[in-house]
Order: sequence, then structure tokens, then C-alpha cells
Amino acid sequence: MSWAFPSGQVISQSWNGAYTQNGATVTVTNATYNGALASGASTTFGFIASVSGANNPPAAITCTTS
Repeated sequence: MSWAFPSGQVISQSWNGAYTQNGATVTVTNATYNGALASGASTTFGFIASVSGANNPPAAITCTTS
């Protein structure tokens, strides 16, 4: 998944996914233990972030599979 935070949010911790953040742009990929799922299966991830200023949601979130 990827998105751009609109208001200066910065991720400090995540679980069930590996994240990179370059400025406002965040990309989350699978963790080593949940990269292959059976048909119909699902997984989740979460994160903790901080913000200076307004806490606005991203305008768009992109999700791709491989």
C-alpha cells in the first residue's frame, strides 16, 4: 500500500507490515511472515504516527498485489 500524508504526519511504529516513509509518502509492504496468503485469506497491518498541525486523512490510498 502507499499513500501521501497531507499534514506532516510521521510514522514511528508499525506491526504486520514493513514501512518506509520519504517525506509525506508512505509505502507499506508485507512482513516476512505474511507475504504469501492462501486464496480468500487476509491480513492486516497497523501503525502509530504523530502529527504537527491538522490531522487530515490521505486523499487516496493505493493497493497493489503481486
